[in-house]
Amino acid sequence: MVDTVQPAPQDAERAFRPETAPRLRLQELLEQLRQRGIAARVEGEAQTTVSGVCLDSRAVLPGDVYAAVPGARSHGADFAAAAAAAGAAAILADEGGAARAAASGLPVLVVESVRAAVGPVAAGLYGSDDPGLGLIGVTGTNGKTTTTYFATSLLRALGQRTGLIGTIEIVADGTRIPSVLTTPEAPQLHALLARMRAAGVDTVAMEVSSHSIDYERVGGMRFGVSGFTNLTQDHLDLHGSMQAYFEAKARLFEAGRSDTAVITVDDEWGRRMARSAGARVVTLRTVPADDTAAEQDLPGEAWRVEAIAPRGLGHDFELHGPDGAVLRAHTGLPGLFNVSNAALAVLMVHATGVGLDELQRALDDADPLTVAVPGRMQVVCEEPAAVVDFAHNSDALERAIGAVRGHHPGARVIVVFGATGDRDSTKRATMGAVAARHADVVIVTDDDPHSEEPGGIRRQVLDGALQAVAAEGLSSQVSEVFPRADAIVAAVAMARPQDTILVAGRGHEVWQDVAGTNVALDDRAELRQALAAAGHAPRPAEGDSTEPTANG
Repeated sequence: MVDTVQPAPQDAERAFRPETAPRLRLQELLEQLRQRGIAARVEGEAQTTVSGVCLDSRAVLPGDVYAAVPGARSHGADFAAAAAAAGAAAILADEGGAARAAASGLPVLVVESVRAAVGPVAAGLYGSDDPGLGLIGVTGTNGKTTTTYFATSLLRALGQRTGLIGTIEIVADGTRIPSVLTTPEAPQLHALLARMRAAGVDTVAMEVSSHSIDYERVGGMRFGVSGFTNLTQDHLDLHGSMQAYFEAKARLFEAGRSDTAVITVDDEWGRRMARSAGARVVTLRTVPADDTAAEQDLPGEAWRVEAIAPRGLGHDFELHGPDGAVLRAHTGLPGLFNVSNAALAVLMVHATGVGLDELQRALDDADPLTVAVPGRMQVVCEEPAAVVDFAHNSDALERAIGAVRGHHPGARVIVVFGATGDRDSTKRATMGAVAARHADVVIVTDDDPHSEEPGGIRRQVLDGALQAVAAEGLSSQVSEVFPRADAIVAAVAMARPQDTILVAGRGHEVWQDVAGTNVALDDRAELRQALAAAGHAPRPAEGDSTEPTANG
């Protein structure tokens, strides 16, 4: 087992900050909060100058406002003295923590909710809501990462300098910053935006998870354009129900948070999202309408994907919009779902104000929608075809299996996957059943067990697969192989040249969490090694991500 080498909390925090720290008096921050409609007061010296905001007392840098968030077991104000010792200049606290925060000897900015106020505080300090910096966000269960990569690639083809904030990496005009959450905490996000603005970035594209919305990580941010990919079962361990999951996503499209909402309306969840949005709405349909009548009352400008045609591993397609508008595009990534992701990215860029003619020239000249996305339908070998994908829920798994199914007579799809521990356990059996229905060979193995016993997780997935085989008379071959590296070797050993191997669930991730220990494990590296050992010719490892991440 190999442990990750984590940077010291203060060093990790510095990576998010702009080179030149801002300087603002608490009184000025107080006035900015009031202008945003947030009730606040300062207890102590209101002329104190602050230069940063931090949620973690261990990561506080000199001059910071330490945000004392109340937790389930303790209150952040209990760590105010430690924050003061690290150099904090002030404390942000609620009424319940104000007295304990004041005991540190630092001035206290008192608000009703620290979670709700910390984003606006950071925005006021860093000036990150500068209208000169474009901000686009993508939410949905699947496709967020790929859509942001498509959007930034298209923006670069248009001559813009771009920023990217997401699951795989954070990039400020070519400078890479380690990413540890799908969406960083609010103070880190606002610091990043300030850093990107200072670097001359024109537009930032970022993934917006439901966790980040619920936990106010995107507090104080206003998106010029936000996009919605889809909604399928995931994260019910946090939200409890699909309705609550939907409501979390829908908050991104409120009028005060997004100016324009580009929403995929391929199913009823998308149509509900379009109807509930307070922002200006643009709708996108990427599949034939399943209920034409249901779309008649949808608001806003309507676009649809037409003329999808296979080309290479990907597809050509057209986007048809109002007044006969047509855009022609191509994506080299496999799968019809990547046509949907690409179409959404195109319309989001269009919604930022880019004209159709300029957009068409960029699509024609640069093929920007063929950008490689680490661990997302990443082709590792051609014969046998071997693909690594992040699909980690039943809908994504079904789509991924369908995307890699070849056209050779007798060709099989061999899928290797597992389920994550300490997450929504209700999807495990469903994922097993989906794999059994759509793949020819199913190898159940470990994903990230976290604190759970791995065998119990595998058993739930296996039960779903075996029950589907028995109940539906399926011919799929189902087995259990662990650890994960051995499962990948087993898949390669049985693959014939015309077959396809899909290793699903982890994508770009390079560490596996087993009972709190991070074990080095990269599906792409393991797959390349197994293929080479079996005498095949895998692609080189160019462009692989090397940083640990955790999906939020």
